[in-house]
Amino acid sequence: MKVLIIDDERLARKELSNLLAEYKDIEILGEAANADEAEEMIDKHNPDLIFLDIQMPGRTGFELLETLEKTPKVIFTTAYDEYALKAFEFNALDYLLKPIEPKRLTESVNKIRKEVEIQEEQNIKSNQLTVNDQVFVKDGDNCWFVKLKDVRLFESDGNYIKVYFDKNKPMIHKSLNALDEKLDNKHFFRVSRKHIINLEWIDEIETWFNGGLMVKLKGGDKVEVSRRQATKFKDLMSL
Repeated sequence: MKVLIIDDERLARKELSNLLAEYKDIEILGEAANADEAEEMIDKHNPDLIFLDIQMPGRTGFELLETLEKTPKVIFTTAYDEYALKAFEFNALDYLLKPIEPKRLTESVNKIRKEVEIQEEQNIKSNQLTVNDQVFVKDGDNCWFVKLKDVRLFESDGNYIKVYFDKNKPMIHKSLNALDEKLDNKHFFRVSRKHIINLEWIDEIETWFNGGLMVKLKGGDKVEVSRRQATKFKDLMSL
């Protein structure tokens, strides 16, 4: 996390900087002594998080936030508790009273870590392909628009993937690992190093050699579930 410390008291900035040095996932981009300096640094560095004092010469911390076009996540740091209610009107993650206690700072850092984790999960989900999405598949001179719900199987073949839908099996230049990251895991499952199946196309499941499983898809395709993936697959399918 890239962080700016904004406080008119040099000793307060130094103290907070020393406390934050204990957190390996935090990078302090710089310090500002007033709102004007802070605004310039925020525009230049685009921090993820600012630790912001409220009472400063010139503009207050609140007035600074009102002028920003893009507001980073905010943790207020102040010697006064009467601003707490207003602080949370600005969607502050936390409100730390000076002198800042290491334990309270840890709680605040954990809050921002959780926020970042949730945001990353949302970003991943927003980029995922679901069964209702339609994709463009081109193989040589042949082209298809295919709904993923109609794709029963993806099979790795070197640097290509064979896409099984209807009676077609076109090849696309993509790795199975990259595709696996984009597909919705509620509907698609990586059964082995070479195969991803559409769970809605499963017709039969039977035990196989060495603790593996054999899945028969509607349409007749048979795909082996590796021993490593078999346990996950059983849990997923509640076998």
